Amino acid sequence: MLSQLVKAKQFMAVVGFLTGCFALLLQLYLIIQNRTTGVTETLIRYFSFFTISSNILATICFYFIMGDPEPGAKPFFARAKTIAAITVYMFIVGLVYNAVLRGQHEPLQGQAKIANELLHVMMPLLIVIYWLVFAEKNMLEWKNIFPWLIYPFVYCVYTLIRGAYVHFYPYPFMNVDFWGLSTVLLHCLYMCIAFLVVAILIVAIAKVLTKITMEKLTT
Repeated sequence: MLSQLVKAKQFMAVVGFLTGCFALLLQLYLIIQNRTTGVTETLIRYFSFFTISSNILATICFYFIMGDPEPGAKPFFARAKTIAAITVYMFIVGLVYNAVLRGQHEPLQGQAKIANELLHVMMPLLIVIYWLVFAEKNMLEWKNIFPWLIYPFVYCVYTLIRGAYVHFYPYPFMNVDFWGLSTVLLHCLYMCIAFLVVAILIVAIAKVLTKITMEKLTT
């Protein structure tokens, strides 16, 4: 039974890693092929999307999980707290795109649609399912939440500072030229609150599932 669980865990990690690599490379190919600016600026813009950076983190995470390292010897990206944090980021990626951004542009077709769905639907689903089924949860504490918020906060600061110079904003709700700084700052606050709420939810679920597991072991 244990060996089957390990195999299932590693299989899902392989699927996540291959899906992430394919989606990221396909999106990179498409953005370079359809670029409206120089290659260097296009590459910077590619990595400036929260979706891309979060999917990169998730793909790296799946890569390290594939090796199934021994307890106590896990690299950073295979640790329970890291996996939980990336799960929060990817959940927000899927939630924001499908609840807010989907439908704000013309329907995508062909390769663009494939890359889009893999990055915004499949990868978030894969890592959320992995976390729920396989990830260690007994190590998560409430104090872990605020360090997880550093990455989205820094992302917002970086995007606004760079946008002020190059007037490129990866997402419509962060476009200072359109909304004005005060409104965009409010949008960023809402986003940070969303990250906080999802992080709290993740830790709460972890604690409930850990309690249920412990009760089963003692009965």
